Amino acid sequence: MITLMTLNQNSEVIAMKASGLSAHQVLAPLIVAGLLVAGISFAFNERIVARASATLDQWKKVDYGTMPIDRGDRANVWVRSENNLIEVDQIRGKGNAAHLYGITVYERSGENLRSILMANEGVRDGDGWQVSGARRFDIASGTVTSLGTLTLARGVTPDQFTLSSVDADGLSFFELRNAIQELRAVGRPTKALEGSLWHKLSGPLSAVLMPLLGAVAAFGVARSGKLFLRAVVGMALGFLYFMADNFAIAMGNLGAYPPFLAAWAPFMLFLMIGEALLLKTEE
Repeated sequence: MITLMTLNQNSEVIAMKASGLSAHQVLAPLIVAGLLVAGISFAFNERIVARASATLDQWKKVDYGTMPIDRGDRANVWVRSENNLIEVDQIRGKGNAAHLYGITVYERSGENLRSILMANEGVRDGDGWQVSGARRFDIASGTVTSLGTLTLARGVTPDQFTLSSVDADGLSFFELRNAIQELRAVGRPTKALEGSLWHKLSGPLSAVLMPLLGAVAAFGVARSGKLFLRAVVGMALGFLYFMADNFAIAMGNLGAYPPFLAAWAPFMLFLMIGEALLLKTEE
């Protein structure tokens, strides 16, 4: 917007329009530059931001201690089995090949904790999980009993462990798309994640909108005395776009908006507003 205002103040915009160029032709280089910035932003988010977010999330889960080697495994996952809560330190593999490590089962009676069962590792066994090195701590007696190998958590499927904590910010576009397909295949809700998926595309494209919204400050007679007012309107439109974008994503996460609409509605709305203002100022 500052570039456009400078061109207008020095009458370059008037000269270009006098030579037969339309407002869209004047803005074309800035829009192309905006597309380039959007592409760089998308690539940066995919290669750097998503990985950094995932690493930070894993670091928080180990209480900022030594990070385990990242092989794409899940860490610190909680699952409910009837009235019991199951905590798993790490899950490797998917489907029936999933392998659990560091298993803790909080066995409850109603709302009261009755005992804590701990096991070293577990594998899929029929409709349950066979764990080894199991031992149970009884809350009432304060004793620990060695149980060896047993099967527990019947009815808990592998996808409840591997798909229980999908973080859209920590996944790239294609990784998130694959996670959504896996969740949809097992009948899990995906609307909030679909909105985040589409927003990975619509978010960077805000760079294309900014020259269009800032054009209200550039196209007009600089000596009209309204340059400052037009600059304020241009900045306000950019600020309102990001407010509307965050609001729509929040509504999409709540299920009030369809995912596609939540991601793309603010972009399309302000694109039309920018076009309308550009045509009005050109008249």
